[in-house]
Amino acid sequence: MDLIAPPVDRDTPRPQGERRGLILVHTGTGKGKSTAAFGLALRAHGRGKAVKVYQFMKVPSARFGEHRLFEQLGIPITGLGDGFTWKSKDLDHSAELAQAGWEQAKATVMAGEHFMVVLDEIMYPLRYGWIPLESILSCLRERPPHVHVVLTGRNAPAELIELADTVTEMTMIKHHFKAGVPAQRGIED
Repeated sequence: MDLIAPPVDRDTPRPQGERRGLILVHTGTGKGKSTAAFGLALRAHGRGKAVKVYQFMKVPSARFGEHRLFEQLGIPITGLGDGFTWKSKDLDHSAELAQAGWEQAKATVMAGEHFMVVLDEIMYPLRYGWIPLESILSCLRERPPHVHVVLTGRNAPAELIELADTVTEMTMIKHHFKAGVPAQRGIED
């Protein structure tokens, strides 16, 4: 490891623009996309801001760690799906759930009552063709100017990346699955 001297001067200019709602995309094949989005939700909630989380692949009855904590904190989190497609018994029904879920999430974004709306794992139904890309892009362009929207999932389309204010690509460098270690509660839930 090479050591570096700590900076003593700011190395970037201070932004001069107006504060506004942002579009933040967490994508890539690495782990941490949802976790990063939940961290933003917690940060906003900690500042007294209204936050709503939608999970496009989780069932409404899901009780993962984030559901338990968000419930304790009073952050609404809603499962809109019926699980990952390899667990689904009816893909047409999964598509219908995604479409209905998108209408619900879009209405929340457009209402402007929330500082932040998280659209967790929205890239799956988008990439499956269950939600039209143009509908998402239009919603993001036309949303009230103070609303922040966080979108997560692998393979974000170029059009969404172009529209977003901040895009983070999670890249897997090493993963315990590759060593045969299974998912663990409190880490992957």
